[in-house]
Amino acid sequence: MKWLRWLPWKFIVSYAARAHGFLDPIALLGRLHHFAQPSEINEPVELLRAGVVLHARGLINSRVIQHNLDWVWPFWVEKQFDPRDDAFIPRAFSLTHINLTHRNWTAIGIPDCEELPIIGPRGLLTPFLDGWSLDCWIVTGDGRTLLPSRSSRRNRRQLLGLDQGVSVTTMIRDRGLALTMRAWVEDEGGRACCRLRVDGRSDTAAWLVIALRPYNPEGVSFIRSIALGQERCRWLIDGHSRVSFNAPVDHHLLSRYRDGDVFLQLTSSPLPRERPAIDCRVGMATAAALFELDPGRRRRLEIRVGLEEKKPAVARPSWSRAMSNRCRLEIPDNRLLFLFDAAQHSLILHSPGDVYPGPYTYKRFWFRDAAFIINALLCSGFPERAERAIDLFPARQKAGYFHSQEGEWDANGEVLWIMHRFCRLTGQPPKEEWLPAILRGARWICDKRLKGGGGELHGGLMPSGFSAEHLGPNDFYFWDDFWSIAGLQAAAGLLEMSGNNGAAARFRREAVEFGAVVDAVLHRVAARVDRAAMPASPYRRLDAGAVGSLAAGYPLQLFRPHDPRLLDTVEFLLENCFLSGGFFQDMIHSGINAYLTLHVAQVLLRAGDPRWWRLVKTVAALAGPTGQWPEAIHPRTLGGCMGDGQHVWAAAEWIMMMRHCFVREEGKGLILAAGIPPAWLRQAMRQNREISFGPAPTGFGRITVCIAPEAGAGKWRVGWQGEWHQEQPPLTIRLGGRDEVVGGDRGSLVVDPEFTKGGRA
Repeated sequence: MKWLRWLPWKFIVSYAARAHGFLDPIALLGRLHHFAQPSEINEPVELLRAGVVLHARGLINSRVIQHNLDWVWPFWVEKQFDPRDDAFIPRAFSLTHINLTHRNWTAIGIPDCEELPIIGPRGLLTPFLDGWSLDCWIVTGDGRTLLPSRSSRRNRRQLLGLDQGVSVTTMIRDRGLALTMRAWVEDEGGRACCRLRVDGRSDTAAWLVIALRPYNPEGVSFIRSIALGQERCRWLIDGHSRVSFNAPVDHHLLSRYRDGDVFLQLTSSPLPRERPAIDCRVGMATAAALFELDPGRRRRLEIRVGLEEKKPAVARPSWSRAMSNRCRLEIPDNRLLFLFDAAQHSLILHSPGDVYPGPYTYKRFWFRDAAFIINALLCSGFPERAERAIDLFPARQKAGYFHSQEGEWDANGEVLWIMHRFCRLTGQPPKEEWLPAILRGARWICDKRLKGGGGELHGGLMPSGFSAEHLGPNDFYFWDDFWSIAGLQAAAGLLEMSGNNGAAARFRREAVEFGAVVDAVLHRVAARVDRAAMPASPYRRLDAGAVGSLAAGYPLQLFRPHDPRLLDTVEFLLENCFLSGGFFQDMIHSGINAYLTLHVAQVLLRAGDPRWWRLVKTVAALAGPTGQWPEAIHPRTLGGCMGDGQHVWAAAEWIMMMRHCFVREEGKGLILAAGIPPAWLRQAMRQNREISFGPAPTGFGRITVCIAPEAGAGKWRVGWQGEWHQEQPPLTIRLGGRDEVVGGDRGSLVVDPEFTKGGRA
């Protein structure tokens, strides 16, 4: 079939389009490419594939939903189709209809299990990736209904439970009716099983309804056939026994698409006759299992969904074992502490082997997200999980390029950087099987750089590429350059550890020369934009994409804390790109970003600028009730508007933010207590309790930091205990703006608690 390659496809497509009166798609694509810098990769095919899938469902959504508004739809649909709601989206010329206002959900699961059921903001349970869902309703004999997706905000409460793993409880109450739904995953003999416990109560005779829905938080998900088992305790969905009940169904209803939603039958009096099975060729079959509710009496149901019934049983760690060595945070702010604990559990759930930046939309692999998530795993005290993920990296290397998405030239730097972080934080040399990949990866960076000369601004930089998707169309992004420089430095460090000093010296020289080229380009760009701030690329004006250039400060620390290029970039972003206290990325994401807001906060904290704390409080306020952040947040609905509804990169950044309040690596030493806000000290003083963090892995060894009120003195004792890889590093205590250099494996220092901008009062 090689002869197919020689067919004039572009001519054929263009001719066919014009013959039928369509715009020429080839010419149109050519025009689109003019808006970006020339690049060998126009758009990563992986992202195009994901976009096609998303919009294919969106096309089905637009075909189905707006013509069937008498159905009970998921929460986001109920909001986006309500003209009285801020989430309303007109449909006139929209070919697709996608969840753009309430992309919020929470994963449940067990350690080392690939299956991650998700719970929507109104309790909708989607057990399988991109599959159907289970909803719970109450319908009374006098015509009242309790439908979670239509319940008001004031009648709803949702909680994340972390006592024995991860569970989500959703409580809905309205007009004498009450529903409580608790979902979790447990291990059953080496196979994961999803459990849903439903408590229903009514002030009059009613039905507690378990409803099978052909949709999920992204939209329609087809169900062709449904049958009730002979024992009336299970559903067979598309021929598989997927859902079982702990009690026989009292009444059972089914409906095809052409007959409408099964919900419409619940309002009939008397109820329609039962049907044992149904087949819907459209794929929109619905079912309702009805259980009697006596007036004033609670009824409890247990629903079981086997997640791995066709897979062999495997041994997995329990939650207590998986979390046993974690780094612990103790602070008097319960909300911030809850977010930290939730973030650590999220990291465990999303690292079954590979690490994933989300349980649904982003349940696939990117090196970029992986670098940030693995860094948080390391800093949380989970080195085995980090190592297991890194071990999978060399197999993804193609001719030196670490490939997860084509045209993203930051990947090699991120892989080398996180490998070096692993070795530094664990005190181990690089594994023998990593070394060939390290050498190839560093050489690839050297070879991929563009040639200098000709007076072009991009001479000597990385090529034009798609890079981080929130930066814009293909360009010569400084983000790629900073990561590549850091990767070369990391490769040099790794090779020195392994004894290959010759290659290490070469890559170190290359990193220095690359850094000098970037400095020269930034100097010319500063003259063009008339300030020190760094745009996203040499050819861009200052815009929201400049947030990517902060990588030189956080996390890479290529620039010193008070570098004017870093600080002026932050000033530009704060003045022009913040909304309601958070960073608003108006390119692609079109929402407030928790993790990018924290990147700005990290640069401010490192520079000793107290404004970092306001940003942290904003991010905490943007978290949902289950302690999760979507990738981007709608400024009006405050629901997710882009990406996964549970963004694990954001969880990783929250962990790193809390860590750096207590301990931060800087140069050849550690900075302690630089981010302890006065509010924590005041609360801890009133409660006479200490605040602490640790044991925290660092490049010098593990350290635990404790800050306790000094009895009767109105002062604070900053204590530390280190388990160093080698010699002790210099320690700088920076509580209250004061710098005091100390040393020792165990020690403490009494500090005056008063805060001033410049130092001690």
